[in-house]
Amino acid sequence: MDIFKEWPPVLQALCGTGFTWFVTALGSAVVFTSRTMNQKLLDGMLGFAAGVMIAASYWSLLAPALEMAEGKSLPAWIPAATGFLLGGFFLRGIDKILPHLHLGAPMEEAEGIHTQWKKSILLVLAITLHNIPEGLAVGVAFGAAAAEYPGATLAGAIALALGIGLQNFPEGMAVSMPLRREGVSAAKSFWYGQLSAVVEPIAGVLGAAVVVTSQALLPYALSFAAGAMIFVVVEEVIPESQRSGNSDFSTLCCMVGFVVMMVLDVALG
Repeated sequence: MDIFKEWPPVLQALCGTGFTWFVTALGSAVVFTSRTMNQKLLDGMLGFAAGVMIAASYWSLLAPALEMAEGKSLPAWIPAATGFLLGGFFLRGIDKILPHLHLGAPMEEAEGIHTQWKKSILLVLAITLHNIPEGLAVGVAFGAAAAEYPGATLAGAIALALGIGLQNFPEGMAVSMPLRREGVSAAKSFWYGQLSAVVEPIAGVLGAAVVVTSQALLPYALSFAAGAMIFVVVEEVIPESQRSGNSDFSTLCCMVGFVVMMVLDVALG
């Protein structure tokens, strides 16, 4: 831990998001042991992922952003509210442009710019959209910890990386298992599943680099990542977890995920 503290924040962010990518790859690797998966279990895992993301948005991102903005020329809520809304609008813009297909949806419901891309590519891009704010959140958290702002700690950034990693396991499965059911080979299904999280280290390094360069942006960057994650949860993850009729189970799993992330952040941060 002491050696890790001495690393540059960009390198810490790369390590943290490398871990979250690795857990996604582990989830994707389940296709080598099974061709199918119980839909109720998958829905529960997606609900758990939603709970983790909601809790991380507040405990790891918005709360530190509000604390950092205290005592400045503007009211503390202005950077948090501004960044939060910008994060949501940013993801909405990507959602309108990037071709993608939600899990369990027919090809007719593909979103973004119309293309002739295969269903497998569109599914991967949908999960990739989830992973942009997740990687950004981890990177910004490590950058904030390096700046030694009140409310931002290295332990908290590590807790966030652990929480995002936990919910990435079902996300990896959510890509690879449907592809496997459609007849895609296990190797290709795994490849596409882990590929969906490659964007996380990229977003993480960029997030850490931005906040290290300009510490004045920290409250905005933290709340931006929170807004982007909440957009993804409400627009994609929760609807996907309830599409197959397992709404009660996925909702309970969402609550469990929230508590797990909250405990991780409070206990470690």
